Amino acid sequence: MRSYRTLFRTAEFTPFLLSFAASAAAQTVGGLALGTLVFRATGSPLLTAVSMFGPQLAQLLGGALLLSGADRLPPRAILTALALAFAAGTAVLALPGLPVWAVFVVILGQGLVASLGGGVRGGLLNEILPDDGYVLGRSVFNMLWGLVQMAGFAAGGVLLAFLSPRTCLLLAAALYVLSALVTRLGLTARAPRSTGRPSLAATWRTNALLWSSRPRRLTYLGLWIPNGLIVGSDSLYVSYAPGAAGTLYACGALGMLVGDMAVGRLVSPALRPRLATPLRLLLAIPYLFFVLRPGVAVSAVAVTVASVGFAASLVLQERLMSQLPDGLAGQALGLHATGMYALQGVGAVLAGSLAQLTTPATAMTLMATASVTVTLTLAALGKREERQLVVPAPGMGVVDQVARKSDR
Repeated sequence: MRSYRTLFRTAEFTPFLLSFAASAAAQTVGGLALGTLVFRATGSPLLTAVSMFGPQLAQLLGGALLLSGADRLPPRAILTALALAFAAGTAVLALPGLPVWAVFVVILGQGLVASLGGGVRGGLLNEILPDDGYVLGRSVFNMLWGLVQMAGFAAGGVLLAFLSPRTCLLLAAALYVLSALVTRLGLTARAPRSTGRPSLAATWRTNALLWSSRPRRLTYLGLWIPNGLIVGSDSLYVSYAPGAAGTLYACGALGMLVGDMAVGRLVSPALRPRLATPLRLLLAIPYLFFVLRPGVAVSAVAVTVASVGFAASLVLQERLMSQLPDGLAGQALGLHATGMYALQGVGAVLAGSLAQLTTPATAMTLMATASVTVTLTLAALGKREERQLVVPAPGMGVVDQVARKSDR
């Protein structure tokens, strides 16, 4: 599948995207409103960053407890219930006089249940599309995320100039309700992809299986760590440029859109695997210039260029899908989403802590330096793994060596 026309003719793909778009719009508008509310109340870069990205930390716990449900529960029912749960939680955040500690209790609870959503949505996309349409479909999914972020952060910035953050949170809650309605009315009821009841034991057993392969471990780490460190830098936009944070987030979404369109539609399947490392380096290097404390215009250009590098996730997700046993797409993609969001939360906490001790510009530069270092290290480990796959061990033939490596 190489054309958008063919892709959108696929049954259920359009309502699937629309339900996600409403949820993503709620997340962007609500996140910016909440970050602004917390910053106005506390003046703390750390608490502001954690309020916007901290819920991802809870996904680590959710991934350990709930992730087996990604393949063992009916997807339409779960996505509908999750959207309604987020609507209720966001409405609670809009309550006047809600103390800061209660805000964090609510958003951490949202992060916990959200750990299930990434796996369910990823597995459902894999069911809706044929095998040869996954990369193109995922690129459209990511492009939509970028477009909604651009519109959501830009609209959020405008709304916050005229409305209170609490009113914007209520608008976000309404968008979550819309997402639930589109999911319930637009998607077909499907049986779970796997048999058995969701359980802690099943979650841990499958996660252990997914983690047991060294090539899969390197792919997961490549998806999680460089991305998470740079999202930590992103979490400082409000404290770096309080009056232009919406602009910077919108520029970042534009860069993501360009990167996903180029990699998903224009780059050939043969070339895509070679782009993983260059794209991850592109993701971090422009942030090194924040050590110079550039103004809003230069910062916007740097953020736009860097965000093209988020398309590395498309390349690595395609690699991950090729490494999976049958029947585990939902939990494998859920583990990817959980780890990615958890590392983004860690990145936000780390970046916020560094900004508290130094300045937001210094913290962003340090996070970018760490991301470059991790990317180069993982690239070196990946090349070493490839050499081991083709160089026979002493006394072992090439076929035996490859067979041994495939069991790792």
